[in-house]
Amino acid sequence: MAEELILNNIAKHIALNKEEINYFVSFLKRQQVAKKDFILKEGQVCKNISFVNAGTLRAFYIDKAGKESTIMFAVADWWVTDMYCFINQLPAMLTIQAVEHSEIFQLQKKDLDTLYHNIPKFEKFFRIIMQNAYIREQLRVIESLSLTAEERYNNFMVKYPQIAQQVTQKQIASYLGITPEFLSSIRAVKTKK
Repeated sequence: MAEELILNNIAKHIALNKEEINYFVSFLKRQQVAKKDFILKEGQVCKNISFVNAGTLRAFYIDKAGKESTIMFAVADWWVTDMYCFINQLPAMLTIQAVEHSEIFQLQKKDLDTLYHNIPKFEKFFRIIMQNAYIREQLRVIESLSLTAEERYNNFMVKYPQIAQQVTQKQIASYLGITPEFLSSIRAVKTKK
């Protein structure tokens, strides 16, 4: 069953009966995304939240000088969107791109609102997902303010070893807020130890 992973993700927080499962699945749009293809580009109205069924995605911001800053990675069993723009149905501030061939399930905002109305326990599920995302981002900001680049890199490698193997060093550096050259020097020092 293609939806097994997303249903297991939901089952961690709420219980659905067969009828509710079928109703939820009816809203999902399954999509194959080739490596380097985009599921959202800056400026497009953000209509979907995506669940990564397989593969890896990267959400990033491009500043006026064209510099990319990685905001987050999303691997199998994770949700990803430009949350502010999704909730408010605004043009996206972020771009979301496949790092490798990926499969996603997308849920449109209007369908999510219908789910909230018809199966209220989905409000609990998405509240938990959004709380966890907020906590993760708050901790990331605190780390960026309080830890050295080397400590942030070490934490990244411990927390996300699967991501570290699927993305480029340039993308990791962008996520950590350092240059690729500085990341190379950190790695060189670690290799010598």
